[in-house]
Amino acid sequence: MIARNTYINKIISKQWNGRVKIITGIRRCGKSTILFELFRQHLLSEGVSEEDIISIALDQDRYAQLRDPKELAIYIRNRTSDAGRRFYLMIDEIQYAISSRELRGTDAPVRIYGVLNEFLSYKNVDIYVTGSNSKLLSKDISTEFRGRGDVVKVYPLSFREFADGTDMDKRDAYDEYMMYGGMPYLVQLRSDEEKLQYLEDLFEEIYFKDIEERYQIKYPGILREMTSALCSSVGSLTNASKISRTVKSTRNLNVDWETVSSYLRYLQDAFLFSEAVRYDIKGKRYFEYPSKYYCTDIGLRNARLGLRQIEQTHIMENLIYNELLVRGYSVDVGVVAIREADASKAVHQKNCEVDFVARKGSKIYYLQSALSMDDPDKERTELRSLRAIDDSFRKIVVSKSYGKSWTDDKGILRIGLIDFLLDENSLDR
Repeated sequence: MIARNTYINKIISKQWNGRVKIITGIRRCGKSTILFELFRQHLLSEGVSEEDIISIALDQDRYAQLRDPKELAIYIRNRTSDAGRRFYLMIDEIQYAISSRELRGTDAPVRIYGVLNEFLSYKNVDIYVTGSNSKLLSKDISTEFRGRGDVVKVYPLSFREFADGTDMDKRDAYDEYMMYGGMPYLVQLRSDEEKLQYLEDLFEEIYFKDIEERYQIKYPGILREMTSALCSSVGSLTNASKISRTVKSTRNLNVDWETVSSYLRYLQDAFLFSEAVRYDIKGKRYFEYPSKYYCTDIGLRNARLGLRQIEQTHIMENLIYNELLVRGYSVDVGVVAIREADASKAVHQKNCEVDFVARKGSKIYYLQSALSMDDPDKERTELRSLRAIDDSFRKIVVSKSYGKSWTDDKGILRIGLIDFLLDENSLDR
């Protein structure tokens, strides 16, 4: 079993803090293993009794009755009635206790929130839940839990976790990772056919099925076509209107902007994609649209496209974006205005892109993703936007062609891709 110490340490640090610990992320990324196996092992090693750990997996048929919040509350009350003992309550896939109407965001109150709030008042119960729908990450946490919800976002295996869990050379490990991604179960599979089939099955048997059942999808074919379009265009600017036009042209179906917008939100709610909005670095404002969308797992992206679009440039950009999220940064796409003279010496202003603006606390980092920096013209193009930023925050180029990292005479850190992915402190070198 691959150690996932980053998440375990976060959960351990939140024990008995008077809050609901909400472990979220895409299905099959390892949430249940982290909570029900790794964290459970930690509790047992600390002397906690098996009888004091209450585990409920709502996605399993044997717990189907407890998907009714009323029945769940009765069950928990009976199990925790001894006020002289301290209990660890673990509920897996809590969205099974949220109705389709509640998930669609209508006025129906989310009843499970009331149940969890009740047990928050019990001094002898420490609550942990997992969920695979970002309904649990919305503003409901601050309102319904009255500020007593603590979120731990779990991602598929990072490259660092994947490399530590294999006996491959780091470059071979990268080739494997950039093709099949970091869904944990893949490390048990040996053949390429098995890995591809597993990833394809996740879409059809888990992700699409969940979305279609919970949101009563009227056009499942459109949902699939949208997913393929988003996978194909990672790193490209898009919006609901553009996706609608793409679907119309590829499937010859008229689909309205509102439907596409809703389906796009459902795909994000299921953690299949993340949105990076554009940020004007000098003007310090956000653009309303278009945005970029990145796949939560690059292997899922490749499998959805049948391994037909393995463009290393886009894959590398997606991997860097995901790694920044894993490290806890909020990530935007940067835009910086540059004034340049043309051949006639007339000066024009144009907007240049900075791949990522990463923020954590008071720190800001500007990053460019460049597959190769061997060509002088390519280097000038990649560095142009970074050199146009006149603040003092750190500027970084990540390139697969770099060996040992160094800082150039303009203060720009140059770092190799694999070193960046393996070293969680690489941005502060």
